This record gives sequence, C-alpha cells and structure tokens, in this order.
Amino acid sequence: MILTRKGRRKAVFIVAGLLAAGTIAVSVSPAQNATTPPPPAKREKNVKAGEKEAKKLLMLMDKDQNGKVSKQEFMNFMEAEFERLDVDKNGELDVKELTQARVRTTPGVSR
Repeated sequence: MILTRKGRRKAVFIVAGLLAAGTIAVSVSPAQNATTPPPPAKREKNVKAGEKEAKKLLMLMDKDQNGKVSKQEFMNFMEAEFERLDVDKNGELDVKELTQARVRTTPGVSR
C-alpha cells in the first residue's frame, strides 16, 4: 500500500485518537494525574474505539498485507511521517513544525 499525504494525515489522526482513547498508555506520576479514571463502561467504549482505530493504522503500515506490522514496516512509516513533519528539512522537529502539522478532520480540507 502506498502511503499518500492523506493517508499519513489519517495515520497521525489515528495515533492521536488512540492516545485520547487511552489505548496507548503514557506514564504519569500520581501527583500529575489529578483526574479520576473514567467509569468502566466508558473505558470499555474507549478501548473498543481505540481497537478500531488501531486496525486502521495497521492497514496503513502493513505493506506486505500479512495482518501484522514488522519493525521495518513501522520504522518506514515513522520515517516518512518524520520527513513530512520536518518542513525545514533540517533533520529535527521543533515546536513550530509540530504545532503547524495539526491534522484537519474536516472533509475536503487539506494542508
């Protein structure tokens, strides 16, 4: 599968969705986590939504279409995404590049 600009944007959106759904854990100390965890029913709903998005992401990265993402497939995908985000092509991402790279979710709007 060839990863188009739209596909890369969608992948970034999917990763953001996985983070929001709580399926990708971010280590936070108890002092930093002042919010209470969601109720079990909401958490289950979030996990199911995250699983659906993870499957979409897998399909974008799975070049040999074997249903799994190899380390090489993952690294190729991430390298392409880094290159897209590195607007000034200096080999580093800065805050400006990351904040300007927001994914637009409105249909027909591209960056």
